[in-house]
Amino acid sequence: MKLAFFGRGQMGRVVQERARAAGFQVGAVFGSDEASPAELAKRLAGHDAAIDFSVAPAVLRNVTACVQARVPLVEGTTGWQAGEPEARRLVEQGGGALLVGANFSIGVQLFYRIVDRAAELFAGLGAYDAFLEEAHHAQKRDAPSGTALELARILASRLGHGVPVSSTRAGHIPGVHRVGFDSAADQILLIHTARSRDGFALGALTAARWLCGRSGTYTFADVLDAILAGERKAP
Repeated sequence: MKLAFFGRGQMGRVVQERARAAGFQVGAVFGSDEASPAELAKRLAGHDAAIDFSVAPAVLRNVTACVQARVPLVEGTTGWQAGEPEARRLVEQGGGALLVGANFSIGVQLFYRIVDRAAELFAGLGAYDAFLEEAHHAQKRDAPSGTALELARILASRLGHGVPVSSTRAGHIPGVHRVGFDSAADQILLIHTARSRDGFALGALTAARWLCGRSGTYTFADVLDAILAGERKAP
């Protein structure tokens, strides 16, 4: 399976290394300041899928190029959520395939579901206030993180109101997300801690393999559903 990559940053390099180690063929690697969508589409010919960990301003250009080249795209860039409706329109009009994820860690996807269930349980208890804290390395551009925004959305959908979110950017923290439910009597904390970028890379590669042969727009939750269904069917 031949993969193209958008982005030459830390995450881009990690996923390329993991792709080689897993037996994928690494094809074209594009930076954030490359040429037009039409020119990129020519260079994408012959690839089975593409993975994007670049920068927010480049996402719609990359989506356009992949749709023109008929190459499925796994989109892992954060901070571009405002452009997602346009990306979905481009994919639907052009018959492309796009899979979007704020976080490609399998553990984080399970964490979303744990938080959703917890918020459902706490929704009727006025004694508890929910809060959200996240921390990442100093080079991360967006704050709050895409993962934190998704957690905040999940909490708000269950609780009926927004929750306070605090962000820290310091050092080399891969990523920590803490969801708390606090009362005068006690506090309950749910915590996800990323130890490296390997989990994100593995998830993105799993998503790329899953997306091949499909059309339309998906989220990484769709991939997790398929993984869990497969596990449940196993003897």
